[in-house]
Amino acid sequence: MDFVRRIIALTIKEFIMILKDPKSRFVIIGPPLFQFFVFGYAATYDLKNVRYAVLDESRTAESRQLLSRFEGSENFELTKTLLTEKEIAFMINREKARLVIHIGPGFSRNLHNGRPATLQVIVDGRNSNVALIALGYIGSIVEQYNQDLVKNGVVSMDGPGVVLVDRAWFNANLQSRWFIVSALGGIVSMVVVMILTSLSVAREREFGTFDQLLVAPFNPGEILIGKSLPGMLFGIIYALLFAAGAVYWFGVPFRGTIPTLVLALGCFIITIVGVGLLVSSLSMTMQQALLGSFVFMMPAVILSGFATPIENMPHWLQIGTLINPLRHIITALRNIFLEGADVSMIWPQLWPLILMAGVTLPLAGWMFRHRPQ
Repeated sequence: MDFVRRIIALTIKEFIMILKDPKSRFVIIGPPLFQFFVFGYAATYDLKNVRYAVLDESRTAESRQLLSRFEGSENFELTKTLLTEKEIAFMINREKARLVIHIGPGFSRNLHNGRPATLQVIVDGRNSNVALIALGYIGSIVEQYNQDLVKNGVVSMDGPGVVLVDRAWFNANLQSRWFIVSALGGIVSMVVVMILTSLSVAREREFGTFDQLLVAPFNPGEILIGKSLPGMLFGIIYALLFAAGAVYWFGVPFRGTIPTLVLALGCFIITIVGVGLLVSSLSMTMQQALLGSFVFMMPAVILSGFATPIENMPHWLQIGTLINPLRHIITALRNIFLEGADVSMIWPQLWPLILMAGVTLPLAGWMFRHRPQ
């Protein structure tokens, strides 16, 4: 009980310091709201290449000629040739491919008989920007292929040729706002938690109260927990508020469950708390702590897959993004919102967060005890 009372006392003290400091009040109110609306309305993306899989049930010269145009395009990268339709769901659900090109068994026969030859493209609508641009590329390839068919006399000028039929999973209308806003809770909570926790220990040093804190009847673990809880609380509140805003303001569907969402956000916020406390333990002033926070946050956002597809980055950099906690929460949030993922489906994103928290939190505690004052 004494341990709980000490933690509560430290937490109340931290809350009072945050709320009494005008700069801290601005940090937890102004930037999060600004980012929510700016990113929600203004963010756009570019695309360099798209991973795709092929299911060719025709296996004719015509189908191979069409598929060769995709293989020769720098905008596409073939990842797998499928054998059955059952494999399509696996490739899209597990994000092994951004789209699947499906050519039916009657493709060549329909072309020669003057009937429409259907080319079905199934795209992953969770990343609507990639899907829309990819469909534009595919439309251009199909149009050029039809022109070549007419030129070679395979179909008449008035013939239907190849007809493109597209279908988007998880985001049927390919609204980019769904893709953008569903991940904002992770970015906003990172900003709030990172700044508040990074300032916590540095504030004590700058105000000259750090030595008083060390001689108080608290051990280092209790001090760090007390300084972590306010940031964690503000972070989870903002993340949940923005999740509600995504659904009720921007109309983003929420297909998952609240417990799964809270679990994912909780693992992420604990990890960010560890990073923030580590930065704070290394900083002597609040200015150093803020600088350290932005040194972490800017690369984290850029390498998270929020602004640009990770697949477009160099391979060595793609490997480096695996230690970026923001990458994992953004993937988890989009899967929860748009796919309806449960805990088992987002576990590949949760265990790296837990592992990173298991490293940063003890390291922050050690630095708190051994950092020269």
